[in-house]
Parts: sequence; structure tokens; C-alpha cells
Amino acid sequence: MILDLQTMFSGTVAADGTKTGQAITATAISTNVIDRSGGLASFPALEDEGTNPDESWLIVQTPTAAAGGDAAKTLTITLESSTTADLATSPVVHASTAAIVGSAITAGATLWRIALPSADYKKFIGLRYTVSAGFTSFPILAYITADPQRNVIYPTGFSVA
Repeated sequence: MILDLQTMFSGTVAADGTKTGQAITATAISTNVIDRSGGLASFPALEDEGTNPDESWLIVQTPTAAAGGDAAKTLTITLESSTTADLATSPVVHASTAAIVGSAITAGATLWRIALPSADYKKFIGLRYTVSAGFTSFPILAYITADPQRNVIYPTGFSVA
């Protein structure tokens, strides 16, 4: 899978390939918000980012588990767009997870994997992480990619008759 640093919402990748996630403890928006205009003065107010012959995927992962004391708390992630970079001016929610319980936030888990939905996106696109109560810090990696990791590892130790 190829990671484009310009399409990462949360987390960073060092030159040696080490990934560091955005620390989530309270409700927050993603560290990075994508400016679809690329700094251009003239740009469409709305544009559909989800119609692409080569699908774009939103992936949200956590490299480490949430703390045991956070097992009953919940995290909800929304994909939003807005006219401002802080996602505060009339944000539009394009997709949302169900509430993810802390016990499901395990090391290496993919919390959300969806094709970008077809919709009219405003200038800035980002993620909002909404927690039911303060979490002990856990990291989030979130990015858009054209080639998501999709291999499924099935249990071993069974025979096929």
C-alpha cells in the first residue's frame, strides 16, 4: 500500500517508515485537514470527491490498543467537509462509524475502511473523533489511499474434508 503524506488525516510517517498516530484522548478533529483547492484562489465551492474510476478509500487504524480502563468508552468517527479548515462552519457529515467501544480498539485494528462516498464536498475535508468520555491516549492513523490492504488472515489448525 502506498501512503501519500498529502492525504493523511491523522498521524505521520518518518523517513524510515515508522508510523506515529495522532493521540486521541478527547473529542477532536484530525491533525491534518485536506484543502481541496491546493491554494488556488478560484476553485469550485462544491465538488464530488467520491466519483473516481479508481476508487479512493478512507482507512482508519490504530497501531496500539486503548487502555484497559477505556473498554466501555466509545469512539465515533465522522468524515466531514466544511468551508473552514477547523471544520466549524456548517460542516457536512459524509459518512460516520457506529460507536466503537474501547475494547474493540486493539493493536493493529482497522477501525474503519470505506470507499469515499459520492457527495458534494466543501473546500476542506477532515475527520472528527467524538468520544463518550475522556480516553487514556491511544494513537490513530487515518489516510486516503487507492490501494487498501485487504488480505484477511483466517484461523489455522483446521482440516478441509
